[in-house]
Amino acid sequence: MAKYKKVDTDLKFVDREKEVEKFWNEEDIFKKSMENRKEGETYTFYDGPPTANGKPHIGHVLTRVIKDMIPRYRTMKGYMVPRKAGWDTHGLPVELEVEKLLGLDGKDQIEKYGVEPFINKCKESVWKYKGMWEDFSSTVGFWADMENPYVTYDNNFIESEWWALKKIWDKGLLYKGFKIVPYCPRCVTPLSAQEVAQGYKDVKERSAIVRFKVKDEDAYILAWTTTPWTLPSNIALCVNPEEDYAKVKCADGYTYYMAEALLDTVLGKLATEEAPASVKSLTPFLENLQKKTNRHTKFWKLTKEKIWNTKNMNRFTSVHMTAQQNRKRKHSLLPVMIM
Repeated sequence: MAKYKKVDTDLKFVDREKEVEKFWNEEDIFKKSMENRKEGETYTFYDGPPTANGKPHIGHVLTRVIKDMIPRYRTMKGYMVPRKAGWDTHGLPVELEVEKLLGLDGKDQIEKYGVEPFINKCKESVWKYKGMWEDFSSTVGFWADMENPYVTYDNNFIESEWWALKKIWDKGLLYKGFKIVPYCPRCVTPLSAQEVAQGYKDVKERSAIVRFKVKDEDAYILAWTTTPWTLPSNIALCVNPEEDYAKVKCADGYTYYMAEALLDTVLGKLATEEAPASVKSLTPFLENLQKKTNRHTKFWKLTKEKIWNTKNMNRFTSVHMTAQQNRKRKHSLLPVMIM
């Protein structure tokens, strides 16, 4: 009598998966894999848990399978691997979902509704698709203890977080740092990269071009900013060492220093056939600046003597491809940068 069943050549993969899943459940294979290794060396694997108020999708299959491979491999090597499932019950997506459910919009309306009732609604919302997640995890063969999960809003979990933070502090590993992060003025909170990706879109924003008077010269430096309210606190102007800059006599009667690649974009509309714009060498300005500051002026690249009509500048100006790409990518005028 054959020890193994003959493999059917007419394979129905979905049916075979269900047979294996049924065998695992009926024989309690996952629990047995833990019990027969309880004397082995412990291998701890930390898994970032999902939020159960959103449906699992095809992208979760890959992450679930990869996260299962490591504990499964270590278990096969004889380690005792605690595989505790978890649920992430905090975060902006949970709050936004409940806001939509209650017809609220923003922090003020949440406070008017009541913070505690709102939190209770969030706690209810996080379990909306719990059953779907459990079925999904079982179908892809993800082994974890779903009956005794950790939950991030549970006091035991929160206390353990504070305990870990205290230990980190005691070891001198906690420090104060600064990081520029996306911020949502409507939600009044910083955003993670994942949260930004959920609703990211390009928008047109008003900006301002500001004239800064050059000392001892009848000329101005043009600078671009989207935050004009910060102008009183600005202490310096920066330039890009990879860009070419020009001194321009514009049709409006002013003389400007600005990025060569953006002359047409910024000043082109001001020029006429009768009043062309002239572009002069920056050498005298740079030499004078270096004498006054005793610093190198490598950030300014010199331009040749030319006479340009900014109305037809694209026909006469050889603009570096990198400058064009930077301009398109940043959607900015970039004459110089304000600090």
